[in-house]
Amino acid sequence: MSVDTQAQPTQPVKVKPGNIQLDQNGKLRHFLAIEGLPKTVLTQILDTAESFATPREHHGKKVDLLKGHTIANLFFEPSTRTRTTFELAAKRLSADVLNINISASSSSKGETLLDMLRNLEAMHIDMFVVRHGSSGAAHFIANNVPSHVSVLNAGDGSHEHPTQAMLDMFTIRQHKPDFPSLRVAIVGDLMHSRVARSQIHALNTLGVGELRVIAPQTLLPAGVEKLGVQVYQNLEAGIKDVDVIIMLRLQRERMHGAYIPSQGEYFRLYGMTEQRLKLAKPDVIVMHPGPINRGVEMDSAVADGPHSVILEQVSNGIAVRMAAMAMTMRNPDGSSAV
Repeated sequence: MSVDTQAQPTQPVKVKPGNIQLDQNGKLRHFLAIEGLPKTVLTQILDTAESFATPREHHGKKVDLLKGHTIANLFFEPSTRTRTTFELAAKRLSADVLNINISASSSSKGETLLDMLRNLEAMHIDMFVVRHGSSGAAHFIANNVPSHVSVLNAGDGSHEHPTQAMLDMFTIRQHKPDFPSLRVAIVGDLMHSRVARSQIHALNTLGVGELRVIAPQTLLPAGVEKLGVQVYQNLEAGIKDVDVIIMLRLQRERMHGAYIPSQGEYFRLYGMTEQRLKLAKPDVIVMHPGPINRGVEMDSAVADGPHSVILEQVSNGIAVRMAAMAMTMRNPDGSSAV
């Protein structure tokens, strides 16, 4: 398999002062957030992921790009899809993988996060993949690692989830590659969704034609319209004639108060059904970052129906996370590993 991991951006990349995600040459050093990254870098990620997206019969084939490197997965929050696809991605790049059981680690004895990092660095870890309940945790870690260590954000609080957004962009591009011609609707709990924040930044950076967000007032972040979106509180109006519908999970675990009357009432007003889906374009694709609350965010008939690309998103997560790892990994002298 030919992998062009050294492809340069077609245009010079302007690095914003203080943007720790990019090195002096505009190449990824850490992948912490979509916000602040130029279109050229996002396109590089998608193009590199394309080279890793193999036919089903070749799934599991390894490449030696990261052989001899060690990646530690630090998941302070529960995860199935993200943790598993990061692990598979690392192994398919031939890296050694260390999965840290946080609940059984010394952090449960009072060890600080910095002390944990220092001890893991002493074991010659080259990359940390971090999921944490506090917004900014991945940036904090990236600011406290040596120059040869990279950090990938696997979701931090309600801030961002950049690899999820990029696998979503990759899935959209597979079905509808002309982003400027698309109408995209993001539906649901935008208030608490780190995925939605990353998706909005990615879609705007990639030049989507029209971006809509649809939610009850209580689940709309203050000032969301300043992010370059059209805001709807009526689902039927919001999804009319759209090409892509991205449903969001209702994140009850992050809600501290009565944001919705009940799950049943939420589904009545904002749940995706086959009937409502007819308002969108005939070839609309339906997405969801998972896990799905069936009968709350959407009917099973939609989740498992012909317009759904939800399982494709999961498969694409491996290729996109392979791309992010390959592009950010550093050698001991701080140079790019690929």
